Amino acid sequence: MISILLAAAFGLVLTIAGTPLFTKFLVRQQYGQFIREDGPTSHLTKRGTPTMGGVVIMGATLVAFFLSLLVTTLLTGRFQTPGLSPLLLLFLMVGMAAVGFIDDFKKIARKQSLGLTARGKIVLQGAVGVAFGVLALVLPDSAGWTPATPQISFTRDIPWLDLSFGIPVLGVILFVVWSNLIATATTNAVNLTDGLDGLATGASILVFSGYLMITMWQVNHLCGAGSAGGICYDVQEAGQLAVVAAALIGSLIGFLWWNTSPATIFMGDTGSLGLGGALAGFAILSRTELLLVILAGLFVIISASVILQVGYFKLSGGKRIFKMAPLQHHFELKGWKEVTVVVRFWIVAGLFVAVALGIFYGDWLLNNGNGGVLN
Repeated sequence: MISILLAAAFGLVLTIAGTPLFTKFLVRQQYGQFIREDGPTSHLTKRGTPTMGGVVIMGATLVAFFLSLLVTTLLTGRFQTPGLSPLLLLFLMVGMAAVGFIDDFKKIARKQSLGLTARGKIVLQGAVGVAFGVLALVLPDSAGWTPATPQISFTRDIPWLDLSFGIPVLGVILFVVWSNLIATATTNAVNLTDGLDGLATGASILVFSGYLMITMWQVNHLCGAGSAGGICYDVQEAGQLAVVAAALIGSLIGFLWWNTSPATIFMGDTGSLGLGGALAGFAILSRTELLLVILAGLFVIISASVILQVGYFKLSGGKRIFKMAPLQHHFELKGWKEVTVVVRFWIVAGLFVAVALGIFYGDWLLNNGNGGVLN
């Protein structure tokens, strides 16, 4: 618990203090955001606002995580070694953020809203995702556990949904494909949500808060840790995953201070892709892959609005379902103020998190009452 509180505090302080310093640096370098001409006209005033704020979020999260372990070691006298699961999660987060940084930098260098090509972004994201998937499945800890398994999970691994089908090599291949699908979906979802001041930041705080509660619960119900009767969780280093979640929450709250309307800095693709990578990492490593669809329900809805808009436009010969996609811009064009859209979407995000936590806890209650049988 000490390391969790420290991580949140360090992340908060680092972004509260570091974001304005980084903003000033970006202004001096003239690294500003370029705005699409076909978007809401109210967004044209945001042209030139510094972007790449995700650098601060990612940096603060990393420093907060490792610093919290160090300070906890000094306070308790018990050496805190970073575990494999949190290191893999941070690898996926930073790897995706690096792809976003390249994309952001290209936009700034070309002084236009286009960065990496779609193919280039997919290749780079795929490389990071493949490395994560393979390492998560083949690297065991001292007890022989691997951070991930080829079983698809909901609130925990589902035994009869095993991607290996009894063939280990096939399990590795299909798991890498599956984990890449999750990572691609989450990075694109957060990226699409990052269209209004503070929207993606606030929604991410809520979702990572959900993962903080899930991983803290798992710490007290790990298999082999006094879990006689009922269900337990085969999650490697759940406690340190909670520390990463706390570091992210603190860092995002500090960044939101500057990112809320009117934003003085945007997170850019550096931030949105990095946060998407972190979401995928939590879903896979905490064994809640399918639950993520509910937990990150706002991101899912916004992504679905784009898919529906594009699909209907092609099938109907140019007709549209929404005035504009992603969904948040539809409501802007309907006359909602930007702050109204953001706050109402935060409410929706919070409700999805509450429902997901209810399902997670309800599963534990139900299965503790029937001998731990997975329904």
